[in-house]
Amino acid sequence: MTAGSDRPLNEVKFLTVAEVASVMRVSKMTVYRLVHSGHLPAIRVGRSFRVPEQAVHEYLRESFVGVETA
Repeated sequence: MTAGSDRPLNEVKFLTVAEVASVMRVSKMTVYRLVHSGHLPAIRVGRSFRVPEQAVHEYLRESFVGVETA
């Protein structure tokens, strides 16, 4: 997980699955699929997941598809 390696863990902001879904404008199930497939790093806290906020921004940046105009 690159987000945790840059900064100490006490400085990393973690988001819930619902918060990630809201930021990405997708369903919670889509976030769970991204976590389980390994596309989005997460830690497990009890029965829930927490995703580093920076990882969400990196995923969106890497997934961005530019549209070229003719």
